[in-house]
Amino acid sequence: QVQLVESGGGLVTAGGSLRLSCAASGRAFSTYTMGWFRQVPGKERVFVGLINSIGGNTYYADSVKGRFTISRDNAKNTVYLQMNSLKPEDTAVYYCAQTRGLGVVTPDRYEYWGQGTQVTVSS
Repeated sequence: QVQLVESGGGLVTAGGSLRLSCAASGRAFSTYTMGWFRQVPGKERVFVGLINSIGGNTYYADSVKGRFTISRDNAKNTVYLQMNSLKPEDTAVYYCAQTRGLGVVTPDRYEYWGQGTQVTVSS
């Protein structure tokens, strides 16, 4: 059974930075595409970005492009979300997730999810 554990969330002022981590248990981490999503109360979970298993290509939502960067360390079974130039509208619970697919942006195609970590950006 795969377990994903996010960490690194917190409170930051606008313009600041945070780095989220997602540590995965289980085997074959490198064969999974890792995605990041975020959710605010009362709204659907939305795609933030992903890093593919093959080639390590990344893809981002337009709302975070140029500010957020995803990377992975397969030796540590960990994926990272570096968030710079944070805005109040980035406030949400952030989730990491795994899928066997490539370039998957819809939550329902992700097989495993972490518990989420809260990011709050004050103005």
